[in-house]
Amino acid sequence: MSVQNDEIDYQLINALYKGDENVSDDEKELDLTGITVMVIDDSKTIRRTAESLLKREGCQVITATDGFESLAMIADLHPDVIFVDIMMPRLDGYQTCALIKHNQDYRSIPVIMLSSKDGLFDRARGRIVGSEQYLTKPFTKEELIGAIKRHVSRTEQ
Repeated sequence: MSVQNDEIDYQLINALYKGDENVSDDEKELDLTGITVMVIDDSKTIRRTAESLLKREGCQVITATDGFESLAMIADLHPDVIFVDIMMPRLDGYQTCALIKHNQDYRSIPVIMLSSKDGLFDRARGRIVGSEQYLTKPFTKEELIGAIKRHVSRTEQ
């Protein structure tokens, strides 16, 4: 396959993911008050930014610095949605997601991967371990809120 064809394939696949970011009218109406969101990221800036944005929308926010720290918190607090960074020390986002999805009690919690990489391989690997969505950092407020609304509305149906 030529480089040009690879680029076209990548653009087509990327366009499919962009279409997945649209939020329906029902999801726009969903109130986030009281929804518990966990943000797992080793970056203090990302944790604080996400926490600030989500608290303004009425969410209860739990933060963790890595996958190990998050596992006990998930068991105790059972969040409605989990955002997890891919690149973290000790237990990365893929491993964390796989552990969540292989546990009978927590597999229904939507897991959204966060990464500064926007490659097809990274997205595919996220899907393989069970993540529902993949957001590229830096994310916008609309992407963050839209992801929560999309997955909370699906789990409540």
